[in-house]
Amino acid sequence: MSKVLVLNASYEPLNVTNWQRAVGLVVKGKAEQLEHNGKMLYPGFPLPTVIRLRHYVRLPYKEVALTRRNVLHRDGHACQYCGHQGEDLTLDHVMPRSRGGVDTWENIVTACVRCNVRKGNRTPKEAEMRLHQVPRRPGGGLRFEVTKYLRHGAHGEWRKYLADS
Repeated sequence: MSKVLVLNASYEPLNVTNWQRAVGLVVKGKAEQLEHNGKMLYPGFPLPTVIRLRHYVRLPYKEVALTRRNVLHRDGHACQYCGHQGEDLTLDHVMPRSRGGVDTWENIVTACVRCNVRKGNRTPKEAEMRLHQVPRRPGGGLRFEVTKYLRHGAHGEWRKYLADS
């Protein structure tokens, strides 16, 4: 079904909702439609893809959960040692758990099976393997979640509202 990006009054992403909820907010005057996909809900009313709330909503900062899916998304679904993109991706601890490494954003990266086996129970420096990027905690939970929808090229009209993602 059609997903709609919901922006705060300040144009920052709040969440993604279904088209029925978005249309309800627009019809009630609680939001304005900024983008549409050209499909018509009924004559003269295009189906929204981006809406902006008319009043600012304060939300507490939401940290991004450390999950396999989120680590893969952060690392662009690519091995951080060789750049391989495929189905055989695993998670690797930069400092191995057997040597005191912990499960944190800064210690886990995406790796292909081949590189993970090659690195083994060593640090990247000891294995003479270089990380493509330093692993770090993603900022802004809502922005991180919204960018997941852009992965497969859908919702291109959302990109301008996520310019610094």
